[in-house]
Amino acid sequence: MITFTPLSGAARSSRTVPLAYLLQIDDVRILLDCGSPDWCPEASSSSVKTEDIQEASYHWDEYCKALKEYAPTVDLVLLSHGDLAHAGLYPYAFTKWGLNAPAYTTLPVQAMARIAVSEDVDGVRDEEDVGEEAQPTSSTDDSMVVDVDAEQIQVGKHKGKFVATVQEVHDAFDSINTLRYSQPCHLQGKCQGITITPFNAGHTLGGTIWKIRSPSAGTILYAVDMNHMRERHLDGTVLMRQAAGGVFEPLARPDLLITDAERACVMSSRRKDRDAALIDTISATLTSRHSVLIPCDASTRVLELLVLLDQAWNFSRIRYPICFLSRTGREMLTFVRSMMEWLGGTVSKEDMGVEVGGGGKRDRNKRKGGGDEDGDEDALGAFALRFKHLEFFPSPQALLHTYSSKDPKLILAVPASLSHGPSRVLFSDFASMPDNVVLLTSRSEEGTLGRMLFDRWNDAQRAEDKWDKGKLGNNVMMDGVMRLRMNSKVPLQGAELETFLQKERAVKEKEAAQQAAIQRTQRMLEADEDDSDEEDSDEDEENEVERALDGEMDSTPDFQGPTAGFVEPGGGDGPGSRLKVSKANDDWGMGMDGDELGVTKHLSFDIYLKGNVSKATSFFKKEGGQNQRFRMFPYVERKRRVDEYGETVDVGMWLRKSKVFEDEDEDKDSGLKKQAEEEAKKAPEEPPSKFVTTEIEIQLACRLLFIDLEGLNDARAVKTIVPKILPRKMIIVHAPSDATDTLIESCSNIRAMTKDVYAPEVGGPPVQIGQYTNSFSISLSEELVASTKMSSFEDNEVGFVTGRITMHAGSTIPTLEVASSASIPTKVKTTVGLGRRRILGSRPPVALPHSTMIGELKLTALKARLSSVGIGAELVGEGVLVCGKKKNASGEFEEVVAVRKTASGRVELEGSVSSVYYTVRREIYNLHALVAAS
Repeated sequence: MITFTPLSGAARSSRTVPLAYLLQIDDVRILLDCGSPDWCPEASSSSVKTEDIQEASYHWDEYCKALKEYAPTVDLVLLSHGDLAHAGLYPYAFTKWGLNAPAYTTLPVQAMARIAVSEDVDGVRDEEDVGEEAQPTSSTDDSMVVDVDAEQIQVGKHKGKFVATVQEVHDAFDSINTLRYSQPCHLQGKCQGITITPFNAGHTLGGTIWKIRSPSAGTILYAVDMNHMRERHLDGTVLMRQAAGGVFEPLARPDLLITDAERACVMSSRRKDRDAALIDTISATLTSRHSVLIPCDASTRVLELLVLLDQAWNFSRIRYPICFLSRTGREMLTFVRSMMEWLGGTVSKEDMGVEVGGGGKRDRNKRKGGGDEDGDEDALGAFALRFKHLEFFPSPQALLHTYSSKDPKLILAVPASLSHGPSRVLFSDFASMPDNVVLLTSRSEEGTLGRMLFDRWNDAQRAEDKWDKGKLGNNVMMDGVMRLRMNSKVPLQGAELETFLQKERAVKEKEAAQQAAIQRTQRMLEADEDDSDEEDSDEDEENEVERALDGEMDSTPDFQGPTAGFVEPGGGDGPGSRLKVSKANDDWGMGMDGDELGVTKHLSFDIYLKGNVSKATSFFKKEGGQNQRFRMFPYVERKRRVDEYGETVDVGMWLRKSKVFEDEDEDKDSGLKKQAEEEAKKAPEEPPSKFVTTEIEIQLACRLLFIDLEGLNDARAVKTIVPKILPRKMIIVHAPSDATDTLIESCSNIRAMTKDVYAPEVGGPPVQIGQYTNSFSISLSEELVASTKMSSFEDNEVGFVTGRITMHAGSTIPTLEVASSASIPTKVKTTVGLGRRRILGSRPPVALPHSTMIGELKLTALKARLSSVGIGAELVGEGVLVCGKKKNASGEFEEVVAVRKTASGRVELEGSVSSVYYTVRREIYNLHALVAAS
């Protein structure tokens, strides 16, 4: 039973991002992607207002609530692309919501997603106080009042924004398991029996099509955001192949296809025209001494843009700088250079020196002998992605410190949505300068400033020049006034700083007083405990001596203790004798004596014994009479304690050794801590600051242009690829209403295409495919296994058995045993009264066993098998293989046999009775597992 529930990014939805879907196969729950929304939407497009920001509710509340509910029950997580729309919320769900299920993706997706999410959360936390734990939006907190432009703007913590910390991002992505393309992974535990395999999807570095194979649900294909076109740094999706009808054979004919239709109504222009328009616009703007701003993402699609710009700069010898505003830009390129085997297109090992470097022989010589400025000259990918004209800047302030606002330059700033961060700050100053160009390369998420600018550009185009009509369109001169809400983090000054420092000092003083009180109380308790211990020890000694004196003096006690004594005679036969007792402090419980502890106490005191102690007699006698001796003070002999194994464990020794090991570990940890503390001391301490929200007005005077560089399939590709995959069932996601209806209508016009097409909505009923099955455990008897004829099929052996189930007293699992012939019901019906009698000497009729063929015939595999036995075969038409023994003079087959494979999976063999016919039939049987009932 398959149950599919879209958490976000469903079909027929105005918001197609983020992507997150819950796929349940029997009792295994699989989370497909875990994207995050844009946390900073525009106030005009949502319910978020400046004056009532504490009471705001966001469009992502339902999605986050559903994900929080399902996260602890998820058994497997699969991430397909390394951008925010597919993996942005995974770190927060992993850390705070219990999404601890095993997660799988490719190595580039893990690295690119880590960089993208780190850049996003760092930018949001630098502008808003999201706190460590986001709370429901209905809660209220103490807010602060900030005087800005002589207005009182109430700013509080932005609740309902689930933004992880940078450390949580690294911890979450470190836990992900990485796979290579076409590497099957057989899962264990609750997911045992399920096999997942990643395939190249294009669009992003490491982008993945997931093939999920289950023994009960068949093959499921999750393919979203694909690109069949080859780009400068990536190859197209592996799904499209010229052989086998144009589809990669391992991905053809799945039982269920989950795909998107976001661009099912979009006709893309030629890539050559888009690239030319981009370079011409940038060149013309820079030549006229103006600047270009391109909002971009932090890790995925920016690579294609960087390679394109680097090629143009090298070819045209442009001298203007390319400025990349991103905190993680250098880190991103370092990761990409270490993953050259995942790249494709023109960035390859064969032509990296010519097409990317653009220097021909000179660059190749430099690669052989010259060093790389990054210090990794031995790395093959270091030269391919070493952009000589690219400069990195962590903030707009650093950019303005190097280049003034009047210097012509090309600026790449994150994020692409312009909702926060460097791109929004630059746009606020950039848009008011005439003849500057804001160049958009993606449409961004609904409700962001990037989408608002795109809609403004698209509405200004003629009907035939819209972005989805396959035309490029023209740039638009922006005018009017735009109001923007700007969030910033500013240091405290003046009275606010003094108030903050006073509060901080008061808090420190209070903590110091509390700590001093705790220490004083602890010292008093320790002093009381020492006094009580001394009194108890004195009482124990006195009681012990009294017990010894009252008992029989010459008897040896059967206990062991820490007290040893000796007798000092004090006067022979007097009425009393004096005993001098010496006691040494010995730690018997820990197995240590006083010398080891470094502390030795000797207590001496006198004891007077009553009576004539000289009259004591010994047990042994001598010839001259009894041997007299003085009565001695009781001496306790130390006995070695033994247990049933011969010796007790010396706990003290092990404790001393463990203490030595702990001291060594503490020394190592202290070294690391000291190193971390020194690094922290070297880092500049952040001054006390506050979060401020201001409303600004921008007088628009720049130009606006949109060129599609998203790298996704258009309507022609979607309508061509999906029917060639030929799924048995299909689920459409990540698409608006018009695109969903367009793809469904296109598939309905194809006769061989399935009619089981689903388009679930968020909040609607989930899609259920198949039926619930119950599985039971049963044990096979040895006699039954020995009598069963097994047939090999792929990596398994199958057979048909008939038996009866018995229960044994010593086992809770039933056993299937061989059934006797008498217990098997016969299927032969005797005909009585019909006049048909059995001929004398003939055998009674016996029903033939029912045979079953297991497997799926692949015509390409059959063709290869026939060629190995000397029979030619050719694929003609759709699902028809023509076979023949040899060709005559006219080039035609002799003894022709046709093998047809219908849409329902039925195999038909047609031809005249000949040796070829029987050979082809035998090879078809050999490609299946033939199971017959005995």
